[in-house]
Order: sequence, then structure tokens, then C-alpha cells
Amino acid sequence: MSLAPAAAEITLGLLAGGRGSRLGGIDKAWMQRDGQPQVLRLARRFPGETGPVLVSANRDPERYEAEGLQAVADRLPPGSGPLAGIDALAAACRTPWLLTLPVDLFDTNDCLVRTLVSCRDADGAVAEDADGLQPLVALYRVEALREVLSVALAAGELAPRRMQERLRMARVGFAGVRFGNLNTPEDLAAVRIVPPR
Repeated sequence: MSLAPAAAEITLGLLAGGRGSRLGGIDKAWMQRDGQPQVLRLARRFPGETGPVLVSANRDPERYEAEGLQAVADRLPPGSGPLAGIDALAAACRTPWLLTLPVDLFDTNDCLVRTLVSCRDADGAVAEDADGLQPLVALYRVEALREVLSVALAAGELAPRRMQERLRMARVGFAGVRFGNLNTPEDLAAVRIVPPR
């Protein structure tokens, strides 16, 4: 295996392009958790382990810019799901590696980045937690990702899991960890998030 990439070689790509339909259309990126918007909480989660930050977002780009974040909009038609966000991040990424995380993650553990980096295969690594495979929590070699995205999209495949099957990615287990997603009012209550009115 080649030398592990340095932090500056890894872009953190946050997937925040969803419509939040199960929560009445609220923008999950800006939900306040312990006084901090979810997108900023994750953007600052791994200091010294990742370099640039990109956010796949289709609403309020000025709001991200005001916080020093670069937002990139989907290039694919509406309804293309999270693969549209991965495609947008891959197109905008200027480092050899891209780490994707959904903005509505319940939690991540402190060793996420270094574990994915150390266990990666040639094209990256994807996380597996107590609930199973988490295809949106993944580290990609950008060159390979771009190639396989074009193939998957040409074949009409929009599932990230199917796209990842075309890559040489290690499946990395995180025993006892549950990343989860903030999808329902009950999920929000569990982490003390009050949704905006």
C-alpha cells in the first residue's frame, strides 16, 4: 500500500443537498445542535486530519460563503439522490482524496479519518457501523471516483452502494459505533435539536 495521504491531500465533502422532506423541508445543515449548526460542527470535527472543506448544497450558497465554506450545487437532475452530491463534490475537489459525510450524521467517532485512511484499499474505504454498511461515510481516491461516476451515471445507476462496487474499496468496520442519521423529530429530540419553525 502506498504512503498514507497527508491531511492537506484529503478534502472533507459534506453532503447537505437533501430536501429534508421527512422533517417538513427544513435545511438539516443549519439545525442547531448544542448551539452550533450541524454543518459547522462537522466541518470542524477533524482538525489536522483533513484539508479543504466542500459542501454539496442546493440552497443558500451565500450562507455557506459567510461561514467560509464553499458550497457546490448538484450537476445532475433533481431527484438523483446522494449520488448527485458525490458527483458535485468529486467535480469540485482539488485534492487526490475525498472524504464524504452526510450532514445529518448522528455522530462520528474520533478515529474515523485515520481508520479509513489506514485501512483503505487502492480506491478508498467505506465505513460499516453497528447498523451495517454506511455508503455515504467513505474515503475516495478522486481520480478513480470520477471515472466510475461517469460509468455508473451512463448506466443509470444512482445508488452509491452500486457505484462503490465498481471500485476497490476496503469495507472498514467500526465496532460498537452507530453513525445514524437525523431524519425524524424523534432523532432530533434524542440529540437536543430544536428544529426551526
